[in-house]
Amino acid sequence: MTLINQIRNCRLCAPRFAATATRHSPRPVVWFRPGAPILIAGQAPGMRVHLAGRPFADRSGDRLRDWTGIDEDIFYDRSRVAVVPMAFCFPGYDAKGADLPPPPICSATWHERVMEQLSPRLLILVGGHAQRWHLGSAAKGGVTETVRRWRDHAPVIFPLPHPSWRNTGWLKRNPWFEAELLPELRHAVDQILRETDDTSGPALPDTLP
Repeated sequence: MTLINQIRNCRLCAPRFAATATRHSPRPVVWFRPGAPILIAGQAPGMRVHLAGRPFADRSGDRLRDWTGIDEDIFYDRSRVAVVPMAFCFPGYDAKGADLPPPPICSATWHERVMEQLSPRLLILVGGHAQRWHLGSAAKGGVTETVRRWRDHAPVIFPLPHPSWRNTGWLKRNPWFEAELLPELRHAVDQILRETDDTSGPALPDTLP
């Protein structure tokens, strides 16, 4: 069984999810293929992504695609863009209706094995969980400080806040993000996609495992 299918069949967190306010079953959202030049490392699927079965199929995804300048067709082409969250399943809601954090057992079980199969040219780190895993001590200052120091990692790595619409206030308080970071991110994305299109054949269909 391939690694992708192993993750799709994972049920490690079934008892954990059954005990949440949503009482849902695991549904790993697995969206990567070796060779994709762009890797988006996120936190965990939300409820809409859980229901849709594909990553960022929500308003956060609309904002992330705007930030990166990637249209929907390219975003969901797994030969170009891999999406690897720190937990592949929706963690559920707590009693107050807030998203629960990604269960550490997911990244401990799968993340290193997935990363061994990938060799991205551009790594986009969305949110604190992904930044701490991929950047280690360089992300100790929290999301705002890590994103503020984006030049330390560009043009290979770009740390971003979560594109949730709840972070609209953060964007207003930190205008440098849209004025300085996003143009450089879009340039890096565009350059890699252009170079990839020049050297690769047609994209593989997403029905393949």
